[in-house]
Amino acid sequence: MIQFTLKCDQDHRFDSWFKSAAAFDVLAQAGHISCAVCGSSQVTKGMMAPRVSTGKTSVEGAPEAKDNAPVPMLSEPDGEIEKAIKALRKTVEASSDYVGADFVKEARAMHAGEKPERSIYGEARLDQAKELAEEGVQLMALPFRPKRSTQ
Repeated sequence: MIQFTLKCDQDHRFDSWFKSAAAFDVLAQAGHISCAVCGSSQVTKGMMAPRVSTGKTSVEGAPEAKDNAPVPMLSEPDGEIEKAIKALRKTVEASSDYVGADFVKEARAMHAGEKPERSIYGEARLDQAKELAEEGVQLMALPFRPKRSTQ
């Protein structure tokens, strides 16, 4: 595993772990990496210093920094924006049905009265979202990408 410092086109910086440098490249080219702050998919590797292990470990098994303070292996969101996005994601996922790529079809069917209305979220291209809005379908962009199924 390798930890990269990432930077989006809005200059937000955040860290994430990847299986390898090649794994990052594959995910980035496929558009599967997005900014933890604003959701932008224009993410690149930022400047970072290598972390070299001395072999010493802290009580919890994490590597130690030069000042003997434990180096966190994974971090929780630091800022208020990250915390708010995490809370919004939790609320959306708990109260809405994920319809994936069928979002446009499902939204139109509910708007036309062909299907019962319910809270849904999924994926749509920008041009599709604009068409839905022009048709009077109420929708909003979410500041996060849906979690991808590994199945």
